[in-house]
Amino acid sequence: MASTRSRILSGLVLAALCLCGTLPAHAERVKDIASVAGVRPNQLVGYGLVVGLDGTGDQTSQAPFTIQSIKNMLAKFGVTIPSNVNPQLKNVAAVTVHAELPPFAKPGQTIDVTVSSIGNASSLRGGSLLMTPLRGIDGEVYAIAQGSLVVSGFGAGGRDGSRISVNVPSSGRIPNGATVEREVPTSFASEPYVMLNLHTPDFTTAARLADSINQLLGPDTAQALDAVTVRVAAPADPSQRIAYLSTLESLEVEPGEAPARVIVNSRTGTVVIGSHVRVTPAAVAHGSLSVTISERFDVSQPNPFSQGETVVTPRTSIEVQQSEARMFVFEAGVSLDEIVRAVNQVGAAPGDLVAILEALKEAGALRAELIVI
Repeated sequence: MASTRSRILSGLVLAALCLCGTLPAHAERVKDIASVAGVRPNQLVGYGLVVGLDGTGDQTSQAPFTIQSIKNMLAKFGVTIPSNVNPQLKNVAAVTVHAELPPFAKPGQTIDVTVSSIGNASSLRGGSLLMTPLRGIDGEVYAIAQGSLVVSGFGAGGRDGSRISVNVPSSGRIPNGATVEREVPTSFASEPYVMLNLHTPDFTTAARLADSINQLLGPDTAQALDAVTVRVAAPADPSQRIAYLSTLESLEVEPGEAPARVIVNSRTGTVVIGSHVRVTPAAVAHGSLSVTISERFDVSQPNPFSQGETVVTPRTSIEVQQSEARMFVFEAGVSLDEIVRAVNQVGAAPGDLVAILEALKEAGALRAELIVI
């Protein structure tokens, strides 16, 4: 209980230090609040084989696709395995390989890949990934992966079935393990304009961004289409467009203020209240009732030679403590600073602030969005 109250108190202190007053607005760079539409990474995925394991590969009796993959691979090298022969492979594991292809990645560049077992291999430590094509959502091959795995986890087991594992040994990474073979087509240089998409939708920020661009580059250069997108006219020459976007990214814009919001983390007891939270006139009565119930058992011993029986009799005691209830009034337009001060004056625990805010919300007196996570 004490640790919970300390977490709640620390959360309230954090909220009070950060949000009690209205913080002065500050400008932010466009590159920190928005991104260029179409300039995005692409996900790649492939299926491959990891070899060279120390007896920790797939149990082929339960992973027939591993045997099928080995047979298909050996057939390409001119090695034919009879159809009635199933090799018992302990050093091979079937895996999925996935990677993220950065925007504008060119053929010959390398990217990191993540390798994960899809069979029952216990560990991929010490294994090497064989050449694996990585495909995009369109089915085309965009990269080829191959190399030795770096596995952070490990496991050990005994003959009696006991086993210990640290992290996840059935997954690993290959730094710079894939070579880009194809460039992702993009319309970045073909359109007569660029789209700037805000990370946080806000009509005020979108309007201010368009106004700032128009003041810098001339009227009607930028137009806010909605709360997310601002369309900006751009030169057709690719070299000029790069310098043009560099100028736009360095432009500073004052974002719109966040809406009035109260966020309560029910797991940690942290309460964060925005500086624009207000309440309408309301009266709040605060009091606490503590009920303590304790039980103990007494032994009833009969008198000598009475032929009675020894019995255990329960004894229950109930204690009720009620602190003095106090009432305080919130005037119209009360701010966060005044809410916290009023709660502290009546001696309420930090956690009681959550109940007070919920009651104000139910009464329609809280002029803010209450979010409980």
